[in-house]
Amino acid sequence: MGKRSARATSASAKATARPRRSASREGGHTSPARTPSDPPASANATAKFLVVNVVTSGALRAPGLARWLQSVAPSRARGEMTVAVVPDARVRALNRRYRSKDRVTDVLSFAAEEPGELGDVVIAAGVAARQARQAGHSVAVELRVLALHGLLHLLGYDHEHDDGRMARLERRLRRKGGLVEGLIERGDH
Repeated sequence: MGKRSARATSASAKATARPRRSASREGGHTSPARTPSDPPASANATAKFLVVNVVTSGALRAPGLARWLQSVAPSRARGEMTVAVVPDARVRALNRRYRSKDRVTDVLSFAAEEPGELGDVVIAAGVAARQARQAGHSVAVELRVLALHGLLHLLGYDHEHDDGRMARLERRLRRKGGLVEGLIERGDH
């Protein structure tokens, strides 16, 4: 559909990419949800609310992730986004293709360059499960942590270069959504 620029949120390295929208749609379960909100303050001026589509593959499901992400998203988050939970091998291939890093990472963000679209967040299912075990919480909680982090990157935040702005916003949104810690606080990023 549209052009995307890739940003790997696990390392915040920026790279330009133009994957097809279907690049992160790995089949499986889709859960669209919509929430009306205030007028947009972003480049997605044509969108009146945030639309989150969740696509999973394999046995892993993400019930409630779309609605949760909409409920905690910053008010300027407008447009359509997809959160794709895919096998680690797929994330590794995307990381290699768009960032020249031949390793799996937990989450990648592909920002849209079209009005009304935010982009795609791609989460490695196996990495999310391992990180959930290490953090002592459920995979559902880890998916929320990763999806929120990826959304903030779609909105243009970069915790490595913004003097703590993204970390402060992520912390506030996590509290709003009932999460104890995020990737930045854990030192994963």
